Amino acid sequence: MPTGVAIREVREQLFAAAERVLLRDGPSALTSRAVTTEAGCAKGVLHRHFADFDAFLAELVLDRIARIDNQAAALRNAAGTATVADNLTGALTDLFGAVAVAIVGLVTSRDGLRARLRRTTPTGIPVLTEAAAMIASYLTAERELGRIATDADIDTLAPTLVGTGHMLFADRKGTPPEAGAIRKVVTAVIAGVVQEPPR
Repeated sequence: MPTGVAIREVREQLFAAAERVLLRDGPSALTSRAVTTEAGCAKGVLHRHFADFDAFLAELVLDRIARIDNQAAALRNAAGTATVADNLTGALTDLFGAVAVAIVGLVTSRDGLRARLRRTTPTGIPVLTEAAAMIASYLTAERELGRIATDADIDTLAPTLVGTGHMLFADRKGTPPEAGAIRKVVTAVIAGVVQEPPR
């Protein structure tokens, strides 16, 4: 078991270094040398744990997608609490932290990476596709509780919320959008389907 722990620690160290390079310098600066230099380790370390650099990047994206799965469970458990708009505003804010937006940029800028990710995300853009599934799952739970109209088109609402959220956060080098701006968009998108639970 100690070997597994060491490998996990190396992976996390390399992933964290890749995120720092990605956030600071953008997708085009993300090379194996940049990652290992940032991580403070020899270049061979990365290639010892991953078949090639695209394999490393694919694992980085898949690791971040797994984090969306954790967020999805928490969001679904929030159904019936607070307001639908507040829950969605919080979910989009958490989802589109700087790293997620940068990861989407990375995926769209590297053909080899996108090709590898097609194995697990055959359609859409990885990260955004999983985010839309997270929102759809939450909206379905709210519909079951009567807080969303039974005829609500969740398959349209979820990607609309994710796409709009991504637009609000994308290309920002400084301060992220304020919660009020996000909530305003969320409220507009869900205005026709939110309803009071039946009494």
